Amino acid sequence: MSSVRFTVTPTKAEDLPRLSDTSPDISSRPSARVRFGSRESVNRSDPLSEGSGGVTTTGGNDTPDRCSVDQGDGNSKISSVYINNSHGMDDDDFYDRNLALFEEEMDTRPKVSSLLNRLANYTNLTQGAKEHEEAESIGEKKKASKLPQMGTFMGVYLPCLQNIFGVILFLRLTWVVGTAGVLQALCIVFICCCCTLLTAISMSAIATNGVVPAGGSYFMISRSLGPEFGGAVGICFYLGTTFAGAMYILGAIEIFLIYIVPQAEIFTGEDAAMLNNMRVYGSICLLLMSLLVFVGVKYVNKLASIFLACVIVSIISIYVGAFVSAIQEPPFPVCMLGNRTISGHLISDDSPCSKTIPVEIKDTAESFDSNFTLGSENGTDGPSVVPTDGPVVVLKTTLLWREFCQSPELNATCDDYFSTNNFSSIKGIPGLASGIISENLWSSYISKGEVLEKSSLGSSDAAHPASASHPYVFADITTSFTLLVGIFFPSVTGIMAGSNRSGDLKDAQRSIPIGTILAILTTSVVYLSSVVLFGACIDGVVLRDKFGDSVKGKLVVATLAWPSHWVIVIGSFFSTCGAGLQSLTGAPRLLQAIAKDNIIPFLRVFGHGKANGEPTWALLLTTLIAELGILIASLDLVAPILTMFFLMCYLFVNLACALQTLLRTPNWRPRFSYYHWTLSFLGMTICLALMFISSWYYAIVAMVIAGMIYKYIEYHGAEKEWGDGIRGLSLSAARYALLRLEEGPPHTKNWRPQLLVLLKLDEDAHVKSPRLLTFASQLKAGKGLTIVGTVVPGNFLQTYGEALAAEQTLKHLMDKERVKGFVQCIVAQKAREGISHMIQSSGLGGMKPNTVVMGWPQAWRQSEDPQAWKTFINTVRVTTAAHLALLVPKNISLFPSNSEPSTEGYIDVWWIVHDGGMLMLLPFLLRQHKAWRKCRMRIFTVAQMEDNSIQMKKDLATFLYHLRIEAEVEVVEMHNSDISAYTYERTLMMEQRSQMLRQMRLSKSDREREAQLVKDRNSMLRLTSIGSDDDDDTDGGERERPVSSSSEHHRRVQMTWTKEKTAHYRATHSGCSTPEGFRDMLSIRPDHSNVRRMHTAVKLNEVIVNKSHDARLVLLNMPGPPKNPEGDENYMEFLEVLTEGLERVLLVRGGGSEVITIYS
Repeated sequence: MSSVRFTVTPTKAEDLPRLSDTSPDISSRPSARVRFGSRESVNRSDPLSEGSGGVTTTGGNDTPDRCSVDQGDGNSKISSVYINNSHGMDDDDFYDRNLALFEEEMDTRPKVSSLLNRLANYTNLTQGAKEHEEAESIGEKKKASKLPQMGTFMGVYLPCLQNIFGVILFLRLTWVVGTAGVLQALCIVFICCCCTLLTAISMSAIATNGVVPAGGSYFMISRSLGPEFGGAVGICFYLGTTFAGAMYILGAIEIFLIYIVPQAEIFTGEDAAMLNNMRVYGSICLLLMSLLVFVGVKYVNKLASIFLACVIVSIISIYVGAFVSAIQEPPFPVCMLGNRTISGHLISDDSPCSKTIPVEIKDTAESFDSNFTLGSENGTDGPSVVPTDGPVVVLKTTLLWREFCQSPELNATCDDYFSTNNFSSIKGIPGLASGIISENLWSSYISKGEVLEKSSLGSSDAAHPASASHPYVFADITTSFTLLVGIFFPSVTGIMAGSNRSGDLKDAQRSIPIGTILAILTTSVVYLSSVVLFGACIDGVVLRDKFGDSVKGKLVVATLAWPSHWVIVIGSFFSTCGAGLQSLTGAPRLLQAIAKDNIIPFLRVFGHGKANGEPTWALLLTTLIAELGILIASLDLVAPILTMFFLMCYLFVNLACALQTLLRTPNWRPRFSYYHWTLSFLGMTICLALMFISSWYYAIVAMVIAGMIYKYIEYHGAEKEWGDGIRGLSLSAARYALLRLEEGPPHTKNWRPQLLVLLKLDEDAHVKSPRLLTFASQLKAGKGLTIVGTVVPGNFLQTYGEALAAEQTLKHLMDKERVKGFVQCIVAQKAREGISHMIQSSGLGGMKPNTVVMGWPQAWRQSEDPQAWKTFINTVRVTTAAHLALLVPKNISLFPSNSEPSTEGYIDVWWIVHDGGMLMLLPFLLRQHKAWRKCRMRIFTVAQMEDNSIQMKKDLATFLYHLRIEAEVEVVEMHNSDISAYTYERTLMMEQRSQMLRQMRLSKSDREREAQLVKDRNSMLRLTSIGSDDDDDTDGGERERPVSSSSEHHRRVQMTWTKEKTAHYRATHSGCSTPEGFRDMLSIRPDHSNVRRMHTAVKLNEVIVNKSHDARLVLLNMPGPPKNPEGDENYMEFLEVLTEGLERVLLVRGGGSEVITIYS
């Protein structure tokens, strides 16, 4: 079709010169990135070049300067022509003037006309092997793909019929009816057909909710339930299809060896020999079919119609034969001994179904005595001569006599059951009008090795066990209702054939639901009617005869066929061969689709194939797996295996539909409207029930395989975002859980650390203290929330890219440390503001952080910039105001990593003040991790002079016992309250140092300002006071980087300096920089409150170092910052003194609420 853009001037399509007949299929070329220009002529069409992949322009008066093509990087780019371009304006440029506001975003947001043009020219790639049929040699040009033209009947209905009708219909359905009875057989067929019908309804809803490309059911499940479920179910569906191929091959070999050419057996003997024959011929057949698929798939597709014709002709033959039997009964007598069935292989015209046969001898001239024995060439021995006046009548024993008596003599000793019962012959096919259905209504389950019996026939009262050497028809397998379900279910599979061919359909969203459901209804009617016809026409013993031994080795269903049983035999053989070829064709492509999605890394090699796309490696693996099914060599054992895999697939199709319907996702808008979530849940329940009904151990194995694949993809597979329903389910569950958490404050028993970890990035976006995140991961035995945050300084509009880079850095570090959580990057002008915003806004609803983890500002004493510790103290204040707990690990680089082996030692807790029990809970959580597992816990508390230390120790031990925490308890007494000279000197040095640093910073600022004044009298001065916190560039959540000149420009104002202003400024700001100012500083006297605080820090440090110098970790209460900000630097000194001499320290500050309780 042609692509025409309309302008105000009416123009007919016929008037356009050289208008192309083909439209560019942009969507089919993911490698070419096309940018839509802002000016387009009405006389222009843009066919996409096949050879170069670029864009060419033909027709009209377009010049190269209006639409140029750049292919430097391999991507096609069309330069946009804007309104302010230097080129001249044409008369048709008014089209772009109307979209001038959007022209700068035309590359990412194309015009609606361009978008509709792309959608209109979207073509589905043909599914399956059709595209490979059209692929020729590499040197030749690829043919232009034709639009899919297949309708509902040819594209969906007939392929589904071909895949559903299969080997079970011809080889096992009669046996199922005879064993289960008509009523239970109807129940089995109805349940299985209901399962597939409900699955087809769910599949139709999913298939009509958008375009379904290559992959069929795998694509639908993976895009609806996510890559984990999609990969697991895709592999199960692949294995089911592969084992289905093995089952069809075994069925074809069974028909070939038993019913067509029995003389072709290589091994002769009992059942084991037959299994070996199946293995040999099955392997040869599998090899030939694999070679046929490898050499030319087009032959397989061309033979598909022939195989389908064989199936349809065979089924019609069965129906015609059933109705003919009401008029003329087919001659298939069955020999019975008493009520036991005799093998028909020994029955012939010369050896009928009897013990003896009378033979008349006309030559009476000879004399005979009673012991005369005459050899017979027709298989009878031991004539008994009866002398008469007329012709001589000789009683000959039959082959049956010889089998039961081990001798041809009439006086031989025979089997007791043989002696007491007579032979009789019954009709194997009484006919439709015989009323035999009344006998076949009820089940007749038997065990392996039992003889097939007809209950309506009489027999002697003496029950004699049948010997395997006698020519009875024995059961080869123990039957039950559940076994029959597993064997029959593969006969209703194949409903995905229509969805797998979605690329070949003219209107897939209309054809798939109609064709699939009609095919299921058709096959269901055929199966249900076949059950009734088989039960009404064929005798029960013949129905239960799996291999047709009672009817001389003929296929049981073929005995009902008209005009000849060879119609069924030949037709079923070719149909099973065709079904096997289809399985060997489809399974490798399904594996190739999974491999190309790259969700299972070790399957990546199977995504490659021949030059024309044939999945060579996938075909090789499929052949090897199918060979495993061939080696099982029993159709009845292979069928339940693929039943499990198909039921797993159908179960998840129903789950996907139900999930999407219940979640009401906005994208769930299927055109097929005859679905409901209750139907999907019913189908899912039936699938699950059938799995455990047919074979519970196979069901468990299939679930374990799917579960292992699911976990493998979850941990090692590639991350995919397909907008799946599991993600929607997670969102709905998260919303529900968050709303529940909002109902009230969490109970103390439910408290767990929800961490907000503040990390610092350097100029190269590297984390300065990654061990801080390691420590957070070791605390995650509490399984709480973890948010890792950082502050990026600057303006959000300018530093958005840096924020994204910082976020990715933190995510990689979290993956490395195996921390499950979230990343939050805040862009702010000041670090302390960013941290404050982060603490206030992190989390959602009840899932907010309750604990902040931040690093200790290392080397804060040597830093000339006071912001390193000012922002730290500000963060302490903010967390206290927000009622959050605070954890500050000091010397974090010395903390153990996750890979270090656990060593024995102590975790010492110094419980000085009670702030909610955080000090008790944290060691317990740490000891759950392998790095701290071998550590023992010690709890120290401080007793003053007025305290009873003995009673305190008892009470603390009792408290820990009720808390279920094992720890050693010790009470430390601190009696000496005199302030030592060391404490006084330490306080004095602290205050003198603070004063000295303040003078040095002031002097440095003065010198900088004087230099700036000399350079430019009209310089920009800081509005804020000297030493203020405007120049934040360090903290636990900030990235250090130099302040740009532009930001410096905005922080200054224009001022005019005079001599008087300069003198006044120097007099007021530089007095302390004189030697007299330093002498005043030396004569300072320490503040009494500072002395007392220093005394406490010194004494506690002495006690802690004395008791815990060998501990692996020391936890102690972190004192709060002073209310007066002028004492912030002294506060840092107090904390430094308190933790001196300790290798690893964790300062803990509670959030004001109880986090641990003694109650259950």
